[in-house]
Amino acid sequence: MTDRFNLGPPPLLAYADVTIDRAAHRRNDIAALENASGAAAYCVAGESVVLRKVGDTFDPLFRLDEVRSFGPVHEQVFLGLAAGVPRFALSLDPAAAESLKAHGRHYVIDLRSIAVQGLLPPDQLPPLAEGKAMLLWHAKHSFCANCGTRTKVSDGGWKRECENCKTQHFPRTDPVVIMLAIDGDRCLMGRQARFGTGMWSCLAGFVEPGETIEAAVRRETLEEAGIICGDVSYYATQPWPFPMSLMIGCHARALTTDIKVDTTELEDARWFSREDAAAMLTRRHAEGFSTPPRVAIAHHIIRAWVEGKADVG
Repeated sequence: MTDRFNLGPPPLLAYADVTIDRAAHRRNDIAALENASGAAAYCVAGESVVLRKVGDTFDPLFRLDEVRSFGPVHEQVFLGLAAGVPRFALSLDPAAAESLKAHGRHYVIDLRSIAVQGLLPPDQLPPLAEGKAMLLWHAKHSFCANCGTRTKVSDGGWKRECENCKTQHFPRTDPVVIMLAIDGDRCLMGRQARFGTGMWSCLAGFVEPGETIEAAVRRETLEEAGIICGDVSYYATQPWPFPMSLMIGCHARALTTDIKVDTTELEDARWFSREDAAAMLTRRHAEGFSTPPRVAIAHHIIRAWVEGKADVG
């Protein structure tokens, strides 16, 4: 079916091309890692990342002492080893990062735009996503949820400990199902009000406690669009650092077709033919409709169905 729709070569799934070794066994050896030859860090400031301008390209890595010279560092996380070389993520105040732009040697930009614009090689995106998510977790969990005492960082940034009540706090990833319901040669897509003009996407929602992935797919599709689904097949996952989710991509077989939109969740929902979806993927739809960009797993889920690679439908 690929030739039929001329979708071109398959794109990489952003944030998922993981090559870094997390080296969890080294997380208590931070002093040695910081002093290792070539040790470098990503510099994160809130929702933004600091990049060094190198001609017409960008470099996201800095020496640790260089990042500390930019301004006070709030937190530091050991991300792992890249070809045996330590990699860290350090957090700055957004104002300190913005001041770097005045010198013309740095570029401050959000992580989503880095991926969409292709400013960095794909293998740099996973550790950046890891670092951004971890630093945000630290920013929001400075105090013990059990007793309210300020916690201290340990295990290279992968744990916070309360010295008062001895509670240990670990980072969490929020699982989100993102699915394409299929009815023969049609698929169901929805729109949220915050989407760009003409963009339609898969439905999505958080997995609730005590719920399986399959049950979450069926529940969210029913709640948001009034469609009952049967068989659910897994497609792929994508770390999504906005703020710190794991997107679990699925296809689902629709058992009903009458749409009833939950307007608190969606602006609209509708069925699209395979031809429509192919045109939306390639930005050639007659009505100007489109799917999310290639960096999003929704693009890949829709494309897999267009190409006949979904296990249901």
